[in-house]
Amino acid sequence: MDPASISAPGATLMIQKEKAQAAAQEILTAFEEGSIPKALANIFIHRNHDVPCRRWSFSNRLLAALRGHHDARGFRQWKEVGRYVKAGEHSFSILVPCMGKAREDDEARGIQAGDPVVVGFVTAPVFGYRQTDGAPLPGEEEEAGFIDSLPVVEVARSWGIQVVTYSGQGSGALGYFAPGEIGLGVRNLSTFAHELMHAADHRLATITHGRGQNLDNEIVAEFGGAVLLECLGFPTESDRGGAFAYIEAYCKKNLRPMIAAVTELVDRTCNCVALVLETADQLAVTADHRKSA
Repeated sequence: MDPASISAPGATLMIQKEKAQAAAQEILTAFEEGSIPKALANIFIHRNHDVPCRRWSFSNRLLAALRGHHDARGFRQWKEVGRYVKAGEHSFSILVPCMGKAREDDEARGIQAGDPVVVGFVTAPVFGYRQTDGAPLPGEEEEAGFIDSLPVVEVARSWGIQVVTYSGQGSGALGYFAPGEIGLGVRNLSTFAHELMHAADHRLATITHGRGQNLDNEIVAEFGGAVLLECLGFPTESDRGGAFAYIEAYCKKNLRPMIAAVTELVDRTCNCVALVLETADQLAVTADHRKSA
C-alpha cells in the first residue's frame, strides 16, 4: 500500500468501510434468501494444564493483563508445576476474598443464615509466566503458535488486548471479551472474529453496557465477525450458517425480527469492521517502514 494513501485523515477508514458494507450486504442478502451453509462444528481447545488465574475475578485478571501476563500464580503454585520465580523479579498483588458464614437471613441479597459470604479481602503476591523459569507447561508452545497464527491478532495486541486460550468444552462459553483480554475456548476463527468485534465496538464506545449479553452487541459481534473474515479472504471460516443460527436464536429470545434487527445495525457493524481493517493496514505500513529504514 502506498503510504501517501493513508496520509489523508479517514481516507483508508472510508475505503475499508465501503469494503465492509459490500460484504455485509452480500451476507445479509444470503440471510434473506436462506442460502446459507450448515454451521461449522466447533473445534474445542483442550488445555493440558490448569491456569488458576482463569478463575480470578475480572478485576484481578485485568491487573494481570495490564502487566502483559496471560498466566499468573503465586510462588508455591509455580513451584507445583515445576517452575520457579526468577531472581530479582517483583510480584504484583491481587485481592483475595476472605469467606465467612452469614449470621442471619438477608432477604434483599437472597442470603440465608449459614450461607458462605465475603467478609473482606486480603492481598496476595503473584508472578507472571515470563517472570519464571523451569519446566515448560504442557501445550504452552502449541497454544502460543495457534494464537500467533490468528489473522489480525496484532490488531488486538496493538489495542493492549492479550489473547489467551482455555479449555472450551463444557465451559459454557466458546470465547469472551473483557477490556484487556480475549479468551478463546475453540479454534474456530469465527469465535476470534466475534470477540475482536466486541473489542472494536468497545473501542468505538458504541457497545451497550449493562449486565448480561445485550442483543445489539451480540448481533454486531457475530455479524461483524462474519463480515471481517470474508473481507480478509476466509469465506468458509466466516461461518455464515453459524452466524445465522446464532443471531436468529438471540432475536427469537428477544422477540425481534431477525433481518430488521441486523439491518438496523449494519452501519455500526461496518464501523467496527473498518476499524479493524484500518488498524491492520496501519500496522502493516509501520512494519514496512521499519524494514526499509
